[in-house]
Amino acid sequence: MFTGLGGILSALAASVFLLMSAPRRAAWLPHLISFATGALLGAALLKLLPNAIQAAGLSNVHLVGFALVAGIFAFFVLEKLVIWRHCHQHDCDSHVPHHDQQDPRDRASGILILTGDAIHNALDGVLIAAAFMLDAGLGILTSIAVIAHEIPQEVGDLAILLNSGMSRARAFALNLLTSLTSIVGGLVAFFALERAQQAVPYVLAVAASCFLYVAVADLIPGLHRRVEIKASVHQMVLIAIGIAVIVLTDKITGIH
Repeated sequence: MFTGLGGILSALAASVFLLMSAPRRAAWLPHLISFATGALLGAALLKLLPNAIQAAGLSNVHLVGFALVAGIFAFFVLEKLVIWRHCHQHDCDSHVPHHDQQDPRDRASGILILTGDAIHNALDGVLIAAAFMLDAGLGILTSIAVIAHEIPQEVGDLAILLNSGMSRARAFALNLLTSLTSIVGGLVAFFALERAQQAVPYVLAVAASCFLYVAVADLIPGLHRRVEIKASVHQMVLIAIGIAVIVLTDKITGIH
């Protein structure tokens, strides 16, 4: 029950963004993409990767690196497949969008972020289940902490999904669906905690690779399309805020 609540409540809280009027949402979207870039970089480099290395131990750091590289390569291939499929369904003029067409890379980034978020939520389910198996009170506190630290990242995820061309309803439904993978993670941990814990460092590295890939390959190039000084300053500030929010929520909630 609590693994489900951990994912669903954070997704519902973040979905308040979808209740904004269309003009206000359109005005906020570029800023939230900048925030999402910082949140993804912060989650990958300051949370997931350090935890993966710590869990694997120094003797297995090279395996974490291998999982990271393999994940980046896999997401590159997945994005290629999504772009090819999109361009076979629509006339993309050699994969370069016209001014009135959506960039197929924006569409691909939405699918990639759903994949990474599903992996991340499954790991949160493992964490909640492990805490409950030690103590019920610790499990409840861990669930609350998971909800708190997931909200800012879920807001960024919704911004990416809307930027990929999804409707509000579809973005909400898919984001909520990926949150349910926390239940899968919890069940795996309950029935095979020892084996699940052995795989955690490398699954963390794969999740980090997804967040890094989306931020660096998809979001940052999109930010560079706006070259005005004011827009660039706003982007840098919001990227820094995204990183800071991830660091602060980690410190406040104590999630590791």
